This record gives sequence, C-alpha cells and structure tokens, in this order.
Amino acid sequence: MTSRDFVEDAAPNLCHAAAGATDLTALRPTHDNPDNVRQPRCSGHDGVPVEDSADFAGKPDGFQRLWTPHRMVYIDGESRPQSGDSHECPFCLAPKKPDEESLIVYRGDNVFALMNLFPYNSGHLLICPYEHISNYSELDPQVRDEFGEVTTTAIHALKAASAPQGFNIGMNQGEVAGAGIAAHLHQHIVPRWFGDANFFPLIARTKAIPELLSDARTKIVEAWPKA
Repeated sequence: MTSRDFVEDAAPNLCHAAAGATDLTALRPTHDNPDNVRQPRCSGHDGVPVEDSADFAGKPDGFQRLWTPHRMVYIDGESRPQSGDSHECPFCLAPKKPDEESLIVYRGDNVFALMNLFPYNSGHLLICPYEHISNYSELDPQVRDEFGEVTTTAIHALKAASAPQGFNIGMNQGEVAGAGIAAHLHQHIVPRWFGDANFFPLIARTKAIPELLSDARTKIVEAWPKA
C-alpha cells in the first residue's frame, strides 16, 4: 500500500466517528478524556482527517500542515537507479523509448534534451549526452561543443514557448554536490518568472507546477528551431 492509498483508504474509517458532528472541537482531546486519546478531525466533505498543530506535543505554532505523501516516491528515491550501471540509468533508457513516452524534446547526434520528471518549474529541461558518463570534463570535445549548442537552442525554444524572465542553468557533479543521478551527466535549464517562488518548497518540500509535463513538452517541441 502506498502513502496515497493509506490516506484515501483510511480517511473514511478515521472520520466515521465524526459523522453528524457539528462541533469539530468536541473531537479534540479534553480533560474529560482520561486516556488523552487524540481523535481525528474531519474537514469538508471529502473525509480527509485533519489534526490541529495545537494537538501535538511541543509548543503549538500558527502553521497548518499540508501533507504530501506522494512526494515520498521522489524523496525515498524509488525512481532512482540502485546502481551506477547504464542498464538501470533512466537517461540511458529514455532514448530507447518513443519521444512522448520519455518526454524527449530533441535528439541530436551526441546529445538529447528531455523534460525533468521532477521539475522545479514548468518547462524544466535536462540536457544529456547519450554516453553514460558522469563528469563534464570527460566529454569528448565534439560532444562538449554539441552540449553547449543544444543548451543554447533549448534556451531559445523556452523563450519562444513561454517567455520566461530568466533562467537557472547548471549541473551537479557527484552525489556530494547534490546530483540525483550522479552516474549520468545532465544539465538543468530552469525557466524563471517573477513571482514563481512561494513557501511550498520551504515548509512542505512541494513545488506547485501549473502545467502538465506533456503540455509543456508539446509547446517546447513546437518552438524548437527546425533543422
């Protein structure tokens, strides 16, 4: 059972005791509850249990909690390769699949571009060599030149597709530097707009993305300069 399944399956049972209750605060622990058992509270008609921060141990604060259990797939690394071998590498497997399935927007001779499955912003692209190599300094000069050319073309395509006001461009070399998949070199191109940052990444490890990956990919493919 996944975290999402637990939330969906448990909510009706947890909130059964609250059916018909109009005073939700009556379900919170009180002095009349000798065992001090905290009961779930329900919010709205969807039956999702909600607990007030004041019910927890420690000093209460003024924050509500937005739980995002589906993000554990990324945090726990369920989609990451267990080894550095190319047969498990998603960047080696992607070119073997159809472009729409693998979210590839461009295929070059030595380098390809694809959408980031876990984007920081809408239109977040990754530039990768076909070769399973980890360090930028190990690229052949011809591949390195194409790597730069594809990066430049991707920036032009993103500007035409969604008119970003800036970009974050860079790569993390090695796990210690923050690379999620350190065994296969990949460069990030993240479009930026004024006002695109909010509190979600800071307090909930959640990024709000306003556009589906497939829709963003279609726009970028259409804006990519034709040879």
